[in-house]
Amino acid sequence: MDELSELLQVRRTKLSAWQAEGTDPFGGSFPGTRSVADTVSSFQEEAPAKLAGRVVAFRDMGKSIFGHFLDQSGRLQFYANAQSLGDALDSFRRLDLGDIIGVEGTLFTTRTGEKTVKVTRFVLLSKSLRPLPSQWHGLSDAESRYRQRYLDMIANPEVRDTFVLRSRIVREIRRYLEERGFMEVETPMMQAIAGGAAARPFVTHHNALGLELYLRIAPELYLKRLLVGGFEKVFEVNRNFRNEGISRKHNPEFTMLEAYWAYADYQTMAELVEGLIVHLAKEIIGTLQIPCGPADADPRPTIDLTTPWPRKKYRDCVREAAGADWFDVTPEERRARAVALGVEISPAMEDFEVTNQIFEKKVEAVTMNPLFVTHLPKELVPLAKQNAADPSVVDVYELIINGQEISPGYSELNDPVIQRQRLEAQAGEEVQKLDEDFLLALEYGMPPAGGIGLGIDRLVMLLTGAESIRDVILFPLLRPR
Repeated sequence: MDELSELLQVRRTKLSAWQAEGTDPFGGSFPGTRSVADTVSSFQEEAPAKLAGRVVAFRDMGKSIFGHFLDQSGRLQFYANAQSLGDALDSFRRLDLGDIIGVEGTLFTTRTGEKTVKVTRFVLLSKSLRPLPSQWHGLSDAESRYRQRYLDMIANPEVRDTFVLRSRIVREIRRYLEERGFMEVETPMMQAIAGGAAARPFVTHHNALGLELYLRIAPELYLKRLLVGGFEKVFEVNRNFRNEGISRKHNPEFTMLEAYWAYADYQTMAELVEGLIVHLAKEIIGTLQIPCGPADADPRPTIDLTTPWPRKKYRDCVREAAGADWFDVTPEERRARAVALGVEISPAMEDFEVTNQIFEKKVEAVTMNPLFVTHLPKELVPLAKQNAADPSVVDVYELIINGQEISPGYSELNDPVIQRQRLEAQAGEEVQKLDEDFLLALEYGMPPAGGIGLGIDRLVMLLTGAESIRDVILFPLLRPR
């Protein structure tokens, strides 16, 4: 029998012992508890205490027992001896690391200055039948940590802290927008037409209606319907699904903020998103200097969120990266130069796509501090309004931070005739993919508006210094074992 099997058998034996003495090892509730953080913040010597948590340290010293238990807010030391627990001390000794217990007792400070609860009563609330990983092989490889996030959070407090920060960030986003008059809405996650972005959707089927449906790739077209309907400031914190690759920056299921503001434009939306991110950094993180890159780098690089953030036109960025004459040479020369610059292209790429590869690899990927890139080619953004002075580009921004796009923002296209032409060009021969209901809504009149998308996962990566999107998603999608 290997070591793990022996440990599992020992715990099963203890389970039987609890049951034999009439204790339900998965017993009832334990109401009236306070968190560790609340207990410590209001700590008074000899004050009564009632807490619950998971045993994460246990030292049996014969006449007395010391240990720590853990709840969502932190760790607290416990202490028990024959005087405090009486005959229950032997049962207390039977506890294992990982067991969840409720305790009552009095607070005191040890000689070493550690705040502690002296246990006068305890209840086993849930028996752990498996040892925590650190007891036998640890939870060392990243994939195991993602697969068993619950163990990752027990073993690594910084992981819990990341997801507490994520929750606070999302809550603060909602508060920030609502204070500025935006209303939160919900739009369909299953759609008859997968619109609002160029991406491969997940396909599902509704049996009762006999319909093929798609998990949404973006909520944009439904949110714009609400502008038509008279709502002037709307936002949605939404789950999107794209049946594409997985990488350090991509998960097939991800969270986005989208917001639309009637009578605004892309410049207004750039100011909104800049103010929002700076507010989050100050309010949640406490600084505009955000560490990035490997945690063990010395010195570790930082991203400077100090405002104002610069604006630069897309074509100027490409010229700086690939040559001042990039847009003056032939498409064939552009392809040759892209290859010379080490940028991978394919024969099927159109000329604007070759240019965009240059932008993504030689501009976006190497830009760390915030940069608003504006006036992208109209072929890249079919839902944005064309620029009045140069119809070959659209009035948009892409906000780049930490080598990736964090947020796009548009002056939204509200001309139904031009919108139909753009969507038909994007769909090519697959004209059945046009969202005719959206185009119909535009014909009733959509006010001029500005819109933004903001990748919540990438934003949390930025603000917490996480190196992979999997580090900020509780349960990222993984290949089966």
